[in-house]
Amino acid sequence: MIFTDCSSSTTARLLPLSRQHGVVTLRRLLVCPLNVGPPSRSFPRIRTLTFHSSTSPSPVLAASMDTEASAKVIDGKSVAKQIRDEITAEVSRMKDAIGVIPGLAVILVGDRKDSATYVRNKKKACESVGINSFEVQLPEDSMEQEVLKFISDFNDDPSVHGILVQLPLPSHFNEQNILNAVSIQKDVDGFHPLNIGRLAMRGREPLFVPCTPKGCIELLHRYGISIKGKRAVVIGRSNIVGMPAALLLQREDATISIIHSRTKNPEEFTRQADIIISAVGQPNMVRGSWIKPGAVVIDVGINPVEDPESRRGYRLVGDVCYEEASKIASAITPVPGGVGPMTIAMLLSNTLVSAKRMHNFQ
Repeated sequence: MIFTDCSSSTTARLLPLSRQHGVVTLRRLLVCPLNVGPPSRSFPRIRTLTFHSSTSPSPVLAASMDTEASAKVIDGKSVAKQIRDEITAEVSRMKDAIGVIPGLAVILVGDRKDSATYVRNKKKACESVGINSFEVQLPEDSMEQEVLKFISDFNDDPSVHGILVQLPLPSHFNEQNILNAVSIQKDVDGFHPLNIGRLAMRGREPLFVPCTPKGCIELLHRYGISIKGKRAVVIGRSNIVGMPAALLLQREDATISIIHSRTKNPEEFTRQADIIISAVGQPNMVRGSWIKPGAVVIDVGINPVEDPESRRGYRLVGDVCYEEASKIASAITPVPGGVGPMTIAMLLSNTLVSAKRMHNFQ
């Protein structure tokens, strides 16, 4: 039986009942929690609960069901803080040694509230680790040439080591022209086609990797989750997350499948996966029944759903039905507090790497 009400606290997955010699057995999958530390192989543990049947045709099972989550929670907020602390120390060391402070320039066009919030958070993050922040905010009706001029100026500015153009841009902009204008040496977002091309080629190294996919892989590394030789499924094929995430997993010697809007029976692929990365923006799309027992689930989705009990009238959920998946997976990222904090941490990391590279600082 599979209970698929994601809001229910009684969500559980059970294996079929079997009857032998007047005994009814109920087999429940209990996934061993994943320990933080060196990579280790983890297997589902099978427990068999035995009940004596009555003489009636429909035996009553006097058993209580475990409804507590068994998956290890991959705490992106905690890992991101650890990374920011490491960056703070390196920024200070670089300043003391050669007098250079890494600098990040952000260009925001328009007045989208979500974009403005992202830019504000990035500015605060820079300040928290000692990175200089340069910000340009332009009105919605700005011309493409104005943005290109700012990009050109930042390309030539030695105090700027990273340039980020906040997406999405207004519809009258040619996004490709804007992203191509950013110097590949300062492309800390990792969106330049040369960086993506290098990521896709064996034997080549990109100068920068897109921040969100990089954060996903970093979480796997820091939780000691082995990738080599594993089956991995990426749900979504965007240039920002899905495709680079698949390329990164492939570089780690995983065997990759990519699920997209034209994939038939996507759950057949996910049930075979040891690692799932979902980035499609569909709330609670990935159910517990889609997941192989013991799999690792990285949920990139951040989706608002109505919630009358919330002060804001909505709450944030991922692409994965957390309540169901956490009873099947061995490890899972929460939403919020999973991949989100890692994206900004990786942006800061890329900016530091850029400054070190430009000044040949080890």
